[in-house]
Amino acid sequence: MAIEDIKIPQMGESVAEGTIGTWLKKVGDRVEADEPIVEVETDKVAMEVPSPVAGVLVEIVVEEGTDVEIGALIAKVDTEGKAASAPSPAPKESKAEAKEAAPAKEEKKESAPAPTPAPSSSSSSEELMPMSPAVRRVVEDYNLDPASIEGTGKDGRLTKADVMGAIESGSARTLSQPTAAASIQPAAGPREERVKMTRLRKRIAERLKDAQNTAAMLTTYNEVDMTAVMEARNKYKDLFAKKHNIKLGFMSFFTKACCLGLKEIPSVNAQIEGDEIVYHNYANIGVAVSSPNGLVVPVLKDAQDMSFADTELSIANYGRKARDGKLTVDDMQNGTFTISNGGIFGSLMSSPILNPPQSGILGMHKIQERPVAIGGQVVIRPMMYLALSYDHRIIDGREAVTFLVRVKEALEDPTRLLLDM
Repeated sequence: MAIEDIKIPQMGESVAEGTIGTWLKKVGDRVEADEPIVEVETDKVAMEVPSPVAGVLVEIVVEEGTDVEIGALIAKVDTEGKAASAPSPAPKESKAEAKEAAPAKEEKKESAPAPTPAPSSSSSSEELMPMSPAVRRVVEDYNLDPASIEGTGKDGRLTKADVMGAIESGSARTLSQPTAAASIQPAAGPREERVKMTRLRKRIAERLKDAQNTAAMLTTYNEVDMTAVMEARNKYKDLFAKKHNIKLGFMSFFTKACCLGLKEIPSVNAQIEGDEIVYHNYANIGVAVSSPNGLVVPVLKDAQDMSFADTELSIANYGRKARDGKLTVDDMQNGTFTISNGGIFGSLMSSPILNPPQSGILGMHKIQERPVAIGGQVVIRPMMYLALSYDHRIIDGREAVTFLVRVKEALEDPTRLLLDM
């Protein structure tokens, strides 16, 4: 027997500890090198910890929900062990023995018990399939039947990756809506449920409240006519997808427009450090993404040098990593400006909160057809409200409004994005 200790790996300079989430393997399971065995939540990301070696998991040292420091021992793997398997087949019997044993086998077949009836539909999904709070939240948000999803976690439990994969593939069944009569019946089980706040959720709460307490936060609004962007997207989306193997979305237009605005108004791309203002001569654009664990903001590094295809591919990759819980600390560090798209959830207007230590964040919203006056005529156009929240300590109102107008101009005339105007 050769035992290898599994420890919490380094997850970034500022990460000192984490919380054990769901064990994806149970004692006795075979694990391969680099195969995820447990989910760990930190104050920045929720990620899967892989086994550094192949073997059999022989001991789980730390149970789910326990806080652990970086480098702590959490499990042990026997690199020479074999996974528990079905009993070895009996030695082959001679033809004579087989002939004598035949009647006995037939007798046994006749006395076989009737199959166990399937659980009734009244059984709750939670009883049939225990789920962690994070997984349960995703299942409830999408109104899914967890029994229709194959679990790969401990004892067949569902992981976030299982659920999100089933959603993407369309294999997960949705639960039927309750009838009016059923909806007035008292809910089975407790009327309240207390769930410990995740480390990531606590960190999000601290950072957002810190932004309100520290920055002199103000929001300015404008609206943009999305006609030109939508026409360009519709005209080239098929060619774009064929060439780059990715859909042409709106985020690449907004990212490029923001890069132009940040170049002209550098204070929006700056931050305060002590009694100094740090101006960045590059644009690291954070893209706010809703994940099963909460809001996360992966960063497009040097977005000013990225093509439309690079931007769309990076955003799609970050979206997959966020859903699967595979974002790293490095993915979310060193942002200088953030774009938040509440429009995907139907938001028509909102005031985004700054992402410290950044000094500006752009809020996108739902595209809605509205009557507008153009050339003395009332016409119907696809309009979007834009909101720029900024730190008034280093950004003046004139600069904030000018930045937002530049973004609006670039979107209403996308040729500006090509000409860097």
